[in-house]
Amino acid sequence: MNLFADIRGLVIASLDALVAEGALPDGLDFANVAVEPPRDPAHGDMATNAAMVLAKPAGLKPRDIAEALAGKLAADARIVSAEVAGPGFLNLRLDPGVWAALVEGVLANEGYGRSDMGQGQKVNVEYVSANPTGPLHVGHTRGAVFGDALASLLEYAGHDVTREYYINDGGAQVDVLARSVYLRYLEAHGQEVAFEDGTYPGDYLIEVGEALKAKVGDAFVGKGEQFWLEEVRDFATEAMMELIRADLKALGVEMDVFFSEKGLYGTGRIEAAIEDLRSKDLIYKGTLEPPKGKLPEDWEPREQTLFKSTDYGDDVDRPIMKSDGAWTYFAPDIAYHYDKVTRGFDQLIDVFGADHGGYVKRMKAAVAALSENRVPLDIKLTQLVKLYKNGEPFKMSKRAGTFVTLRDVVDEVGPGVTRFIMLTRKNDAPLDFDFDKALEQSKDNPVFYVQYANARVHSVLRKAADMGVVPGTPALTDEAEIKVAQKLAEWPRLVEIAARTHEPHRVAFYLYELASEFHALWNKGNDTPALRFLQESDAQATAAKIALPKAVSVVISAGLGILGVTPLEEMR
Repeated sequence: MNLFADIRGLVIASLDALVAEGALPDGLDFANVAVEPPRDPAHGDMATNAAMVLAKPAGLKPRDIAEALAGKLAADARIVSAEVAGPGFLNLRLDPGVWAALVEGVLANEGYGRSDMGQGQKVNVEYVSANPTGPLHVGHTRGAVFGDALASLLEYAGHDVTREYYINDGGAQVDVLARSVYLRYLEAHGQEVAFEDGTYPGDYLIEVGEALKAKVGDAFVGKGEQFWLEEVRDFATEAMMELIRADLKALGVEMDVFFSEKGLYGTGRIEAAIEDLRSKDLIYKGTLEPPKGKLPEDWEPREQTLFKSTDYGDDVDRPIMKSDGAWTYFAPDIAYHYDKVTRGFDQLIDVFGADHGGYVKRMKAAVAALSENRVPLDIKLTQLVKLYKNGEPFKMSKRAGTFVTLRDVVDEVGPGVTRFIMLTRKNDAPLDFDFDKALEQSKDNPVFYVQYANARVHSVLRKAADMGVVPGTPALTDEAEIKVAQKLAEWPRLVEIAARTHEPHRVAFYLYELASEFHALWNKGNDTPALRFLQESDAQATAAKIALPKAVSVVISAGLGILGVTPLEEMR
């Protein structure tokens, strides 16, 4: 059930009728005809741009098309009026009975808002993918929440989604991790150690060092790293991944796939991906132009193996092999995405941190080349999070040593609050996370405001049940009731827009708006007894009244579910 889609269908049918009558020419494309909420609610319940987008291809004035269309639409029982505004916009007012029928439809369909827009398309959403060198920090938290909510949103809109984590365990950083764990291992044997710059001094490695001691005893004490580096690296990486999995679980995030970068080396998989590009004449030997600005002292022109990424929109061609024959860091990333393409995904989405902005064009070029432009790659960047506590910036974690961890945030405010607050800004906008405001019980705290609306609904439903009353056929008579129903009508449309644009923050924004309309109705009922949901002397009126809040709860619960937040039925 999607009222906006239904009315758009009516608009398209009316346009078809005008074509059949000769009032519009044949062959018009109606794809850009939209029906949406008006910018100013005073103008009506819905608006369509049909006349504006069809005027030029039809060779007619927009107002002439709008007036002809208005005449057709007015014949439908759902349309009270169709008014032409400005150069040719058409504002529609719907019969009040439409809104009551919509509420009834929400209650009859627990899946209200779900869409088959995705048509089962296979989508891979890769997110978090933090180096396995320590606990997840607050920046990873935002990426984890965004990626997980996006995956849920796409599933809700009819896609077949795989949630994936790319383990960066093939680079030099895991060697640094191994050396850091070795120092903690020596410390566990009673030795004094010093952490040099570039190592990881966080307390979280103390337990790992002790666990290594328990496993190997003193076998590595006093030995050169050629004796222990590989084994300690594997041991430490697995320990960090256990920590990361636990962090994600605490946030309510569960991955379908953990893909190891290390598994690409020595298996021919990198070579296969590069050979695919070579077969398309996209790999060559060449010398890059010097970088812009001041040249690094060690820069020198040298021949390298390059990927012709400029053929696919990149600014410069990218090295995939160093002059010494070693792969660049880009080569395994190409191979990893080649693996995704060969797994048959219809769409790829990567969620990167803000510091990876320079990586977007080259990665998109690689996927376009590997898939021959068949598989689109969307890269979403999550901007920085600034934390505040007691009015001051909060920057330090005792356990991590240098940064605030995911666990610090979740332990402070809980997973649900963390997730909702992380989605109160678009992913590419910086976000301020204030611990005090996140727990505040006020309208200024969006997660509280939404949960409070849901709790109020369930309070009403419990009291109604005590009266022996269940939701019945809705009756909406007041403007405040209609506004709530109108906001409910926007939910299916909002889901599809948010899924299409890969913007789950739209769901959080919508829930706040819905809660605001509901609270406004509640407050109006405090002054107007006839608007109160519980009409204690009239069971039939109560049954009609409580249908609307029940519908509100259905949608709030669905929206919170997409965001990964458990709906609350009581505020404690």
